[in-house]
Amino acid sequence: MPALSRSRMSNVRRRGASVVALLAGATLIGGTATGQSATPKPTNYVASIEVLRVPGAPTPDVVQGTVFEDADRNGRFAGPPADSGGPAGRGAQGPPEHAQGPPAHAQGPKQQRSDTSAAQRGKERGIPGVAVSNGREVVLTDKDGRYRLPVYEDMTVFVTKPAGFDTPVSEDHVPQFFYHHLPAGSPPLRFGGLPPTGPLPQAINFPLAKAASSGEADCAVIGDTQTYSNREAGYLRDGVVRDLAERDDLDECGALIVGDVVGDDLGVYPRLKQVMSIADIPVRAVPGNHDIDFDATDDENSFDTYLREIGPEYYSYDVAGAHFIGLDNVKYPCTPEEDNADGKHEFCNDPANHPTYNGVIGEQQLAWLANDLAVVPKDKLIVIGTHIPLVSFIDMDATKHQTDDAKELYRLLEGRSALSVSGHAQTLENMIPGDRFAGWQQAVGVDGIPFQHITVGAASGSWWIGDLDVDGLPESLQRGGAPPGYINLALDGNTFRDTYRATRRAEDEQMSLSISSPFFRDWFATLDAWKTAHPGTSPTPPPVNINDLGDPNLLTPADLSGGGSSLMANVWNGTTDTEVLVKIDERRPTAAKRTQDARGEGIRTGPEFADPYAMMRNLQVARHSLESTSGNERTQGFEAFRGDRFGPGPTQPIPQWLWADQSSSLWRLPLPSDLEVGGHTATVYANDSDGQRFVSTLNFEVMKERPPPLFRKEVFAPPVG
Repeated sequence: MPALSRSRMSNVRRRGASVVALLAGATLIGGTATGQSATPKPTNYVASIEVLRVPGAPTPDVVQGTVFEDADRNGRFAGPPADSGGPAGRGAQGPPEHAQGPPAHAQGPKQQRSDTSAAQRGKERGIPGVAVSNGREVVLTDKDGRYRLPVYEDMTVFVTKPAGFDTPVSEDHVPQFFYHHLPAGSPPLRFGGLPPTGPLPQAINFPLAKAASSGEADCAVIGDTQTYSNREAGYLRDGVVRDLAERDDLDECGALIVGDVVGDDLGVYPRLKQVMSIADIPVRAVPGNHDIDFDATDDENSFDTYLREIGPEYYSYDVAGAHFIGLDNVKYPCTPEEDNADGKHEFCNDPANHPTYNGVIGEQQLAWLANDLAVVPKDKLIVIGTHIPLVSFIDMDATKHQTDDAKELYRLLEGRSALSVSGHAQTLENMIPGDRFAGWQQAVGVDGIPFQHITVGAASGSWWIGDLDVDGLPESLQRGGAPPGYINLALDGNTFRDTYRATRRAEDEQMSLSISSPFFRDWFATLDAWKTAHPGTSPTPPPVNINDLGDPNLLTPADLSGGGSSLMANVWNGTTDTEVLVKIDERRPTAAKRTQDARGEGIRTGPEFADPYAMMRNLQVARHSLESTSGNERTQGFEAFRGDRFGPGPTQPIPQWLWADQSSSLWRLPLPSDLEVGGHTATVYANDSDGQRFVSTLNFEVMKERPPPLFRKEVFAPPVG
């Protein structure tokens, strides 16, 4: 299978150029533009699909309708008349019913609704050649935009948005391109699931609006927003969403959340959607293992509340020269018969008493995917979005946290340019064709990847854990050491450039630098041993804290002797073909070596492979010690996950499984042992395969002896005698 060659695109994108061009010569009135050249933003297109029912009419034996160009952007098909051929037009069939929620085209001024007049009727036309699916079969609309598909009692019918068109969105900017058909509704579920949809309607019409398309687009791919609580929804608002709202180049593609949209409490969905709507872009998602209806007894209903609030579990859409495919690879509950026949999924053996999930796409989705790809031109870039990674570095030995049928997916994509984006691991991993790690073959039967895989990091970082930064947000450094953030895909036709956007940091900030010295590693080892002996929250203080470390960037000749100290560069989105050069003062730049080669080895972990920048923050979280006399027990220390308590008590490390002592994006260069006493500057250049260069510096010192770190009180002591 050929590897995807990422284009060496220009380092400078003219952000918002299309918007400027569209508004040239137009007059802005009330936030919208007047003038013939203006094209409304996708998020101004608030409408819903059109569901047509005829009282007393027999239930159709096929699902049918029209994909039409919604010229007046009201979600209602203004023609052709019913007598011109078939049930797709309104004609004498009665008014439309918007059974998937409130009628969006009656909800407010954004809609700019205009009722269909007799003069307009027949002026809106169907769009030929658009893919429509029932979740199994895929058909293309005919010359009049009509489609017909088989009916299933539990199905979602959806349209694949072509490039150059906008899908209507809800008031919260969630694209409306689907119809759920579940006649009797969900079984009793804690969060309600899907309401009964009743009999199949006579027609389901999908509106699309013509949009400007230059063949270039920027897409935000976001992992694990994972808001367990309303407080964490506020962190999301003030972090990643604020960053998205400050951009002006995401209108066409919007955001794709690759799972764990919320954190188990599905009642937070309305707030989550409200928060995401602040970004003013279309927001799509795939379901994650924290979006599950945990009281569902079978996989068929395990995402029913997600379906109601967000949309289909799997679907596709086109942007520029890319075909995006969202998949559900979270099966809940997994069962011993279906999931543990290989003996590698023991966690699936007791679904009655200990239900849990497994990472697998499944036969039905793979069959749909084959049908979907059959109508996609071979020159399209295929972007596969899943929650659980197909394969993972950080979880390379786990079957639960990788995808059982990744090889079947690879076979379907053979011969195509492709990219995998995923979340779940709370880490940023960027792996390219040819990379391989020791655990993959045993876990999921994969020996090397055929195209690029990006585990995109998490908007929540490490589950909103860590001290609060200057913006009042948890530092929440991820398991590989990267800060919270998201991946930006800059599409140019069917090629792309990927960069990481760290939350509330400059766009060109792409790495963290630190020094691994003998005294840092001793400090780390001391806390590591203590934490191993005290795995929970201990009422006793740890043996050392961050103040005992002293100045991590002050070294002595003894620290430098024999290469004992190294410059560590965590290039957050780095790959095995990223070149990292380190220039010490005016010396010749020297290539740093990646701590993981991705040539079949296992995870290298421990002090030598830790990221000091992240570990100094992982091993000291002062939020543990917060206390008050407010009387609210739950505000002492802090909470994360499902109300898990951290403190109050002595400040101490976060749980060990969150430490950045193993990373796929860390480079190391031993510092020269002959550095002179004095101040020094390390300049680090990271050059990626897209032709991008990122630069960062670290200042450090060399002294003959380590001076006392604190105020020298003895100098001012009263004289003796």
